Amino acid sequence: MDLSELASAIKPLDLRSCLITQGDQMLFEHYRNPNIVQQTAKVNSCTKSFLSALIGIAMDHRILPEANTPITDFFPQLLKDPDPRKREITLEHLLTMTSGLDWTEFGGQKSFPRMTRSDDWVAFVLQQPLSDNPGTRMEYNSGVSQLLSAILVQVSGMSTARFAEEKLFSPLGIEAYMWESDPQGIHTGGYGLYLRPADMLKFGQLYLQQGRFEQHQLISSERVTRSVHPYILVSSPPPCYYGWHWWAETFSAADLAGEHTEVHIEEHNASSLLPSFDYYYARGYAGQFIYNIPVLNIVVVLTDDKRKKDRHPANVFRDFIAPLLIETINEDAL
Repeated sequence: MDLSELASAIKPLDLRSCLITQGDQMLFEHYRNPNIVQQTAKVNSCTKSFLSALIGIAMDHRILPEANTPITDFFPQLLKDPDPRKREITLEHLLTMTSGLDWTEFGGQKSFPRMTRSDDWVAFVLQQPLSDNPGTRMEYNSGVSQLLSAILVQVSGMSTARFAEEKLFSPLGIEAYMWESDPQGIHTGGYGLYLRPADMLKFGQLYLQQGRFEQHQLISSERVTRSVHPYILVSSPPPCYYGWHWWAETFSAADLAGEHTEVHIEEHNASSLLPSFDYYYARGYAGQFIYNIPVLNIVVVLTDDKRKKDRHPANVFRDFIAPLLIETINEDAL
């Protein structure tokens, strides 16, 4: 796969890092400076996808029940809540952000900043009223991620970070990390993890390999498949879906012309090639991404550290990398 054009294309973006692998082969590796290789940095909301992995591992080890379990099992105070619909909220509703809680992450109610200024983040989230019936609408909510981290602490008897060290980080060879905590010492489920780009890449490869890494099955393939499967439509166009703290989309040749239509082609011919590929990804504020394209066996890691006003407005993956992948599919099909 020829990505020789990519270096010049992304140079004006001044990215902190850009790593692309296919299988065990490094196709592209860029760091703004050599020091970044060993530096940890905020992955922001990519933390949510790592938490999803930990929840899946806990389910695999049967220390956490299945996704349809109501969260009243962990927060019995909800049984006394005046809104009986809160008793219907399940683990899967938290993982897919379809809890129904009345929440505006930023802007509007500014729920996220209010949570972080509260004395007890878990209590703050549980006290929010419902605006929708559970399971009906996705509303981005870092508060439900904090509930998941708190649940993991309950069932594992250890901190979220310690559980991650034992079940995920150590097997992946991730040694350098930091992780922020709330006032109760519960590690932040929605953000707050600091990692090196190469370790983000390992995490992407783990999922691309269906939960297997160096002969060890860290997460069951069934759990991986379920967690990255599109669960609920979030926005359109282009169609964007949410799974278990993972995002999912499709990129097609039609997107190159700005049509934003999902195209799946049964047959290719030289005169009219419209390939497409599905992908899922972890997304963090300020340009932190882990993209997996299963059909191409590719993982892409992007990191940045510039303030919003200094960042290029482009969608780096869809505007620069995905078109090159589509070109490769075209060339292979000819």
